[in-house]
Amino acid sequence: MVIAWVSSLLAILLAPILLIRFRKRWVAAFNIAITNRITSRFAARLPGFGIITHIGRRSGRTYRTPVNVFRAPNRFLIALTYGRESEWVKNVLEAGGCQLETRGVRYRLSAPTIVHDPSRRRFPIPVRIVLRLIGANDFMQLSTS
Repeated sequence: MVIAWVSSLLAILLAPILLIRFRKRWVAAFNIAITNRITSRFAARLPGFGIITHIGRRSGRTYRTPVNVFRAPNRFLIALTYGRESEWVKNVLEAGGCQLETRGVRYRLSAPTIVHDPSRRRFPIPVRIVLRLIGANDFMQLSTS
């Protein structure tokens, strides 16, 4: 258990470096295949992380995707580290919402909106720095009501 947690933490910490050195799509594919399976075990309980549950637009399958999530009044903000073309983003937009589990609490979210914000002012300063390094200028805003 400890080894899995440490390796997951290392994967999360190394992800921004990989994003700078390699193409985002390649890293996204790697994360879907490897990192997401590891981080899914604890992402729903840690601050700054969560698991989005969404339905595939074409397949109808249920997917669980780890994300970087931040609470705001009556809404959540999710950093789009791989951009707005990610499959989970398209799924949530088409469905008009999703479920989010973060810090051990499950939320039903609606009214997804993509916001382009190069200043990243809605995120904590350390997160802004990492998002700037990887070139993430977009985020998804979802309502809790």
